[in-house]
Amino acid sequence: MNTTNSVSDEYAGVRLERRGHLLIVAMDRPHKRNAVNAVMAAALDAAFDRLDDDPHIWVGILTGSSDVFSAGNDLVSGSGSPTARGGQYGLITRDRRKPLIAAVEGFALGGGLEMVLACDLVVAGETAQFGLPEVTRGVIPLYGGLFRLARALPLNVAREMVLTGESIGAARAYDLGLVNHVAASGHALDRALVLAERLCRNAPSAVGHALQAFNSLVGNDDETGWAKTAAAKEAVWASADMQEGIRAFRDRRSPRWTGR
Repeated sequence: MNTTNSVSDEYAGVRLERRGHLLIVAMDRPHKRNAVNAVMAAALDAAFDRLDDDPHIWVGILTGSSDVFSAGNDLVSGSGSPTARGGQYGLITRDRRKPLIAAVEGFALGGGLEMVLACDLVVAGETAQFGLPEVTRGVIPLYGGLFRLARALPLNVAREMVLTGESIGAARAYDLGLVNHVAASGHALDRALVLAERLCRNAPSAVGHALQAFNSLVGNDDETGWAKTAAAKEAVWASADMQEGIRAFRDRRSPRWTGR
């Protein structure tokens, strides 16, 4: 086993572990619930560049801490600008050639769920939670959630999650097809490693071309999805409700909506 834990500035906020042909990318900002700031986004981008560019790495796993995957954006400092190759978080719009498995413990909320939706396969601990709570803060999902969730789940389930901001658990996410495998709590990464090792037994060139073809087919309407998301963002960002949602979050109080 070839294992490397990076501590360089390039990967600040992210731990990397190499196991043979596998790269584990672990978000490591637990004191902020793995909320992504600009530094962490740059580290994720560098990690996914490594996954893409190293011919000896065939499969990647994206995971978080033992009790949380990610809360999405750091709402105080922001998550930085989209990267050239990966878009937001260095991942959301990346044209990947290698399978990426999400191993989820705890909650994957907002941008955290949108990172999961940008992966190819999902393994979840039995206490994992998936949700897009943006409307409860006066904003909307911006990084693919508005259209990728509707591909991963039945339409009315996805619509309810977006409009209520409520989450679903791992068991229901598995039953509905969002999650490939459910593991005992604390063992999502272990189960993801088993799945990754199974993928690594296949020809990497065949897997890569199949993945690109598959993702191209299911994502052929992404351009429309991004355009509609951008239009909705422009309207929401001009609203008084969005400003109230941000103030309420910072003040740790319930928002007072006006509908304007």
